[in-house]
Amino acid sequence: MLSQRLIKSVFTRHPIINQSYRSFAHVSNEEQSTETQNTTPIKPKKRRRTIFSDNLNAGPSFDDFISGKAAKQVVDPIEAARVDPKAKLPSWLRVPIPKGQSFHNLKKDVRELKLSTVCEEAKCPNIGECWGGKKSEATATIMLLGDTCTRGCRFCSVKTNRKPAAPDPMEPENTAEAIARWGLGYVVMTTVDRDDLSDGGSNHLSETVQKIKQKAPQILVEVLSGDFRGDPEMVKILAKSGLDVFAHNIETVEELTPHVRDRRATFRQSLKVLQTAKETVPTLITKTSMMLGLGETDEQILAALKELRNINCDVVTFGQYMRPTRRHMKVAEYVTPEKFDHWKQVALDMGFLYCASGPLVRSSYKAGEAFIENVLRKRQNQITNNEISNEQVLQSSI
Repeated sequence: MLSQRLIKSVFTRHPIINQSYRSFAHVSNEEQSTETQNTTPIKPKKRRRTIFSDNLNAGPSFDDFISGKAAKQVVDPIEAARVDPKAKLPSWLRVPIPKGQSFHNLKKDVRELKLSTVCEEAKCPNIGECWGGKKSEATATIMLLGDTCTRGCRFCSVKTNRKPAAPDPMEPENTAEAIARWGLGYVVMTTVDRDDLSDGGSNHLSETVQKIKQKAPQILVEVLSGDFRGDPEMVKILAKSGLDVFAHNIETVEELTPHVRDRRATFRQSLKVLQTAKETVPTLITKTSMMLGLGETDEQILAALKELRNINCDVVTFGQYMRPTRRHMKVAEYVTPEKFDHWKQVALDMGFLYCASGPLVRSSYKAGEAFIENVLRKRQNQITNNEISNEQVLQSSI
């Protein structure tokens, strides 16, 4: 107490110190009164969401800077190929809003069984057509191994994460149950890339196919597979699972692949996946898909088709790339329906078993699946007839 009085007396006797002391005491008192009045905590300001601009997306990637390629990369080839920067969505790409009892019933089944579909995750414009109509005729592409991918392609709206949640061990059983419940004749399953798993998820996919065949052996199964980091042994596991169609998308021409897909996915690696599947089980129908409207040239498309025929790929589909969100790369060009018809005829002339080609065609496409189903049914009937005739020959010889 004495020391405080002594200090105060010294401060008050000196004019300069006295003035500073009074102003300091005045401010301190104001702060104390303010603190007592405002007892409620101050809410921190919300941090603005980070959104990458198109200029940043068009620039070189981090890998380009590491490898030294950034200095050579002047402009994004997709951006450079844009025909009309202000082009509006043409009439042939406008689709009605999904509705109907069948659509809502199928959506309910998907929710109850905790399944993901690429129809919803990838914002497919055909969801109304594929999920509508009779339930027995509906087509839903189920996405396995969760709804989060370990890669980040510039065209895809599926969620990405380096370490997604562990695969649901009940997913193969739930998927088989859903498909048996729907009573479908043909089902398509796709998958996110799971580079975090040692086998890339191949055993999980194989188990799902086997359970479907056990519950409903009459159902034809197509799997739209990832590349399993190019591991041929993982491709073989899936190819031997009993599926009927092995699909894997090259997505675009070789020249644009580094600008469209994740750096871990290459054009040559995708070709090798399709080739390995065909060589493992020659009776498998192999299938791939390409997006148009990214600035590709006719010569580049033709070269890609020749590469696919060299590895005996059976089916190819062409569809228009449509920008899912503003965070993804822009459309370079809206390709006309006449141009899609042209590429369909070119593919058929080259010897492809089937080609679905149109602005709204996707790798999983209802009309294409119906055609492939007919082809597979005919093959099964031919095998059955041959077996019957062989038995008759054996009995007559006996």
